[in-house]
Amino acid sequence: MEEYNEFFRIGQYTDAEAMTGCTVILCEDGVTGGVSVRGGSPNTRDTDALKSENNRKFVHGVTLSGGSAFGLAANAGVVDFLEENGIGRDMGITFVPNVVGASLFDLRIGRADVRPNYQAGRNACEQAFSGQQFQAGNYGAGTGCSVGTINGAKNAMKGGIGLYTMRHGNLWVTAVIAVNAVGDVYEEELGKIIAGARKPGEKKIGFSEELFLEHYQNEEALFDGNTVIGCVMTNATFPKAKMNKLADISHNGIARAIRPSHTTYDGDTLFVLGANQIEASFEAVSILAVEAVRRAIIAGTKTAATYGDYLAYQDV
Repeated sequence: MEEYNEFFRIGQYTDAEAMTGCTVILCEDGVTGGVSVRGGSPNTRDTDALKSENNRKFVHGVTLSGGSAFGLAANAGVVDFLEENGIGRDMGITFVPNVVGASLFDLRIGRADVRPNYQAGRNACEQAFSGQQFQAGNYGAGTGCSVGTINGAKNAMKGGIGLYTMRHGNLWVTAVIAVNAVGDVYEEELGKIIAGARKPGEKKIGFSEELFLEHYQNEEALFDGNTVIGCVMTNATFPKAKMNKLADISHNGIARAIRPSHTTYDGDTLFVLGANQIEASFEAVSILAVEAVRRAIIAGTKTAATYGDYLAYQDV
């Protein structure tokens, strides 16, 4: 059993017909949270509350969803579910859960008119409390993910959601990442790109940076609607300001695995949650966080399944 199960519950809602879904990370007792948004086209909920200078002390849930701006509706279902189960800030008259979230663009796959909604958020929470095992690839927020979209949908590849845990002694860091990038996915161990933009008639994979350079005088959106989103969990203890810094550094894992990363056309967003269980140096946690994010991206890419023109890693 993964270490994170002691402090966090993960649940997923998947609509395999419409090719969209959402993933929730729940923490009943509340944990310290942070966030970093580096992409140029984000869709987020309540990220301002996580700023170091603001009063929000604890987070009870993170929602990662497909559906672009429409998919943020799933957060409302998560909030209501948690309130009904007595999870959140006890205000005397009710419980107010602190739920943050981000959505990615997956409307070009499957049905554009079906997006994660209120009920999808509730369903994901129900799965989290039922003990659902995490599934990587075309599940939850990863259902409609794609990579290498700069050359159009027919020349892109399938992305997915991945999870990876790094451990050192009693310290652990787990990353859950939905891989939906305009760029290509690079695996350091193989020293090559494993998924990304293709060109008709060519076997090579990974033309994203080349195509960006070819169109260097084109200021129009080359191919918008992407975004890598995720959540990093750890048992380490840090104040809110350090959690925000950790979220910022965790993006280095995206930079190591996605080429190019953090583009104008991505809304790359990472949340970080700390269970405050053990003391650890910030540098040690940062090293594990970056690697967990990188490996979660590789896992999400390698477990994705082909859908239509979006070929998966395992089929190329």
